[in-house]
Amino acid sequence: MNYLKILIDLYRLKKNVKLSAKEMHSLQDKKLRRLLGFAWEHSVYYRAAFENAGITKEQLDTLPLSCFPAIDKQVLLEHFDELVTVPDLQQEDLREFDAEEAADRKPYQGKYHVVHSSGSTGKPGYFVYGEDAWNQMLLGIIRAALWDMSMPRILRLLMKRPRIVYIAATDGRYGGAMAVGDGTCGVGAEQMYLDIKTPVAEWIRQIREFRPNIVIGYPSAIKILAQLMEKGDVAIEAKRVISCGEPLGEALRKYLEKVFQTPIVNIYGASESLALGVETNPEKGMFLFDDLNLIEVENGVMYLTCLYNYTQPLIRYRLSDHLTLQAAGGELPFTRAVGLLGRNEDVLWFENGKGEREFLHPLAIEGFCIEGLKDYQFRQPTKDTFEMYAETDRSASREYIRQEMLRQMRKILKEKKLEYVQFYVNFVDMILPDKKTGKKPLILKGKVA
Repeated sequence: MNYLKILIDLYRLKKNVKLSAKEMHSLQDKKLRRLLGFAWEHSVYYRAAFENAGITKEQLDTLPLSCFPAIDKQVLLEHFDELVTVPDLQQEDLREFDAEEAADRKPYQGKYHVVHSSGSTGKPGYFVYGEDAWNQMLLGIIRAALWDMSMPRILRLLMKRPRIVYIAATDGRYGGAMAVGDGTCGVGAEQMYLDIKTPVAEWIRQIREFRPNIVIGYPSAIKILAQLMEKGDVAIEAKRVISCGEPLGEALRKYLEKVFQTPIVNIYGASESLALGVETNPEKGMFLFDDLNLIEVENGVMYLTCLYNYTQPLIRYRLSDHLTLQAAGGELPFTRAVGLLGRNEDVLWFENGKGEREFLHPLAIEGFCIEGLKDYQFRQPTKDTFEMYAETDRSASREYIRQEMLRQMRKILKEKKLEYVQFYVNFVDMILPDKKTGKKPLILKGKVA
């Protein structure tokens, strides 16, 4: 993205904040009708799905969105080739690209930005953004990261070439890593990736050398950085701290604000649409970007319609997140969301015989893609052991899955210098969600039934 164009487009996008709720609804509906019409004309899957639901072309401009059929990740995996709107995108070709090409920010065929997401069948799913959609998403993320800043303040900040560290899973086609990298380059900032699989000692060395003044990453990873600051291992004068990738709890927010001495910006996103919303004040709630997406909640189920992605339209796509919507009101024209916005994970901390501690972040294992592996969880009984519980397809070879899980986990532990840690794989019939949250935590507390 051109630097000057980014600033101009960012200014235009920020102007949407000044719309009335009625004007925002009108803008959202206009984008929705355009998307529905495009999907009808260019997506074999959507046209057939609409017609099977009794929807005619004439109704696309008037029918409520709730009347349209919903889809989920399984449908996307099964109908990928017919759902996309361009002829040169095939799911198997993307699998080859993902397997054979380095996981960098280089677009597929030079024009498609591919985000990898683990699938329930052990096969990865892919969310694909065309160049226009990717740039629109980047603007949404930049607006969120600089949410409470005026354009003059933004210009003053960028003129000083901020040094941005991104702490998360960075060694795959993860949407956050790709978006932060492209967005940072777009605004002319210096950047450094700090992978959650990197040993803590290397964290300290790199932080001291780079001296970041903007921190972006998983809140659980930023918490580890804050603990290093409290211990005096690193010193950071942060102008901005941006949380993403996991929910940010109230207690953790207060702790991070205390250590970093700056308010925390909390960005809400998903592989399906990396710019969903932002929260800077918990009392005001999470503001959803109604000018980029349309989110519905029916009977506790959340549906996303991404209004800017025409290459791979997602219309009434079911997400597993749980939230409650509140109509726009007050000073901003955006719908507000409250409640759980995704899965919040702790980290596993281990200790060797010398008293040296090292962590393992559960999201470092999110990339597990093994044929027949449906789900998995962790439990840590001692300071140098952990157990993995795996749910598999009935027809799958559990011995093959066991050996593959052990192989991949040994590689991860070696990268973290945790070779001394002992781990075991146990198979269970079914991994059930937590009764209170409806989520399946990756790290279990206590014993497994």
